[in-house]
This record gives sequence, structure tokens and C-alpha cells, in this order.
Amino acid sequence: MNDIVIEVRGLRRRYGDFEAVRGVDFTVRRGEVFALLGTNGAGKTSTVEVLEGLAAPHEGRVRVLGFDPCAERRRVRRKTGVMLQEGGFPSELTVTETARMWAGCTTAPRPVAEALDLVGLSARAAVRVKQLSGGERRRLDLALALMARPEVLFLDEPTTGLDPQARRQSWELVRRLRGEGVTVLLTTHYLEEAETLADRLAIMSHGRIVVSGSLAEVMDRHPARIRFALPAGVSPERLPLARWGGAATATGRRVELRTSDLQTTLTDLLLWAREAGVALAELDARSATLEEVFLNVAQGSREEETGADGSGEVRGADGAREVEEAAGR
Repeated sequence: MNDIVIEVRGLRRRYGDFEAVRGVDFTVRRGEVFALLGTNGAGKTSTVEVLEGLAAPHEGRVRVLGFDPCAERRRVRRKTGVMLQEGGFPSELTVTETARMWAGCTTAPRPVAEALDLVGLSARAAVRVKQLSGGERRRLDLALALMARPEVLFLDEPTTGLDPQARRQSWELVRRLRGEGVTVLLTTHYLEEAETLADRLAIMSHGRIVVSGSLAEVMDRHPARIRFALPAGVSPERLPLARWGGAATATGRRVELRTSDLQTTLTDLLLWAREAGVALAELDARSATLEEVFLNVAQGSREEETGADGSGEVRGADGAREVEEAAGR
């Protein structure tokens, strides 16, 4: 059995002269949670719409469960579940009536009561959709996405509007589905959500994937940091920066080191401090966080868009500004 469930090769998608997705490549394996991250306008939604069969690529190859999701939509749709950013439900229907209506369009659906129980909406089954909170509507979206017992589940910002408890319950459900072999492609602005759930992730910027891999692989490619304060009378110039490649910045007595080898650099720093008789106050050492990586990608995107000199001129051969967000993507 082929282990690759989602395959994307050289995907390009355009809106007029603007290229929103510029040669994207990635794969997702069976039973894996893959998080697609990026700022607004990075190209995430434009990519996912192609995977969901809602649009055809202008270039490239896309396969879901071995099929073209647009040209062979009927063969893919019955095996996939889609949770969009916003669901459009008749407001006068109850939760149960909405789920029954959706089940009527689904091959071999779950029992309605089971689907509602999975997302914690059993107690709200008789409530009209218009009376649900925003978070409850998101849970109803998820229940409908799960109605077909999908092999592949697309979750677009699934926990937006949920309170912390409901969000964590949703995470537990995603873990349970993964354990049952369901493949999940997730887009989210909650980086903690990606850190918690994703087996692998990719960060998009300007229509391209800039960083990808497991969380550990992504973190290993970015420097860790060590922060501390020197005692009064000890100048940062005393630090043996040559040992650490000079990757240090100082603001008054406060020093920050950046390193690709946290253990070695920290050990060397502590040995130097002991030999020099220097007490390091407020010592804090940690690996890069996903938030730092994400912000670095976003910063790089701004520099690409405006030019490193702040002139507002776009650098690079593309020369196109992001208009995807303005186009509602």
C-alpha cells in the first residue's frame, strides 16, 4: 500500500497576473498530521483549495489518495472530510437537523448522534444554529467534516473561536483520529496547536514553502539563544566571542548569544565564567521556538517585499506584491 496520501509537486496557482502559489512541493503520509502555516496572504488557502478539489492547478501535479482531486473529484470526495474557515448553515435549523441534512448527502455516514458526541455537541442537539456561539459553530463544522468517516481530513483554522478547554478537546480528537489512521492536513494561526499536533509542518511565504520538516528538524535549523547579565564593572568585551563565532549582541550589561550548538556554547560560557570568576545573572538558555522561526520567516517576507533598505521596492524576479488576502484567499 502506498504510504503517500497527499502529493504536491510543482504546484502553481494564479489570479490574473498574480501568482499566489509558486512551485510548492510536499507530501503527507498516511496517518500523519501535517500543518501548513504562514501569514495571511502566504498562499495556504489557495494551496488547500486545490487539494480539496475546489480549483485546478495552473501548473504542477496534485494527488489525494492517488487521484486528481479536481478532475476525479467524485472518487476523492467520498473519502475526505473538509472543515472550512466558515460554514454556511441555515440558521433556523437545529444542530441535529443540520447534521441529518449533511448526512443525507454523504455515503455511509456516521450516525448523527455519534458525530455530535465526537465534538461535544450532544447537549446542544436541539438548539437552532443561530443560537450557537461561534465556538459551537466551529464544532458543528468539525462534526460535519467527520460525518463521512474520512480517510483524509482537511482542517482550515479548526479551533478559531474555541475557548481553551474546547480547543484542547479538539486536539484530543485529532490525536484520536490520527491513531485510527486518518491523515490530517491542518492550517492554523495557533502555533501551539501546530507544535502540539503536527508530525511535520511547512511554513509558507509569498506562495512558496520556506521551511519544512518535523518540529525538531525545523528547530535545529535555527539558532538557539543564551541570555545573561554581566556584573557591574565587567565589560562584554571580556567575553571570548571568537570561540562562539562572534554571534553575540550586548545592550549595556545584558548579553545575548546565538548558537547552532546550544550545549557546547553554554558549556564553554559557563567554563569561561568560572575561570574568570564572573557571576552570570539572569541566565536563560533555550532552543529556538516555532514562534521565533515563524517571525523570522515573516520578517524575511517583509524585507523581500519592501527591500532591505526600506525603499518600498520589491526585490527579486517576481516583483509581485501579495494581493491574495485582498482577493479573499
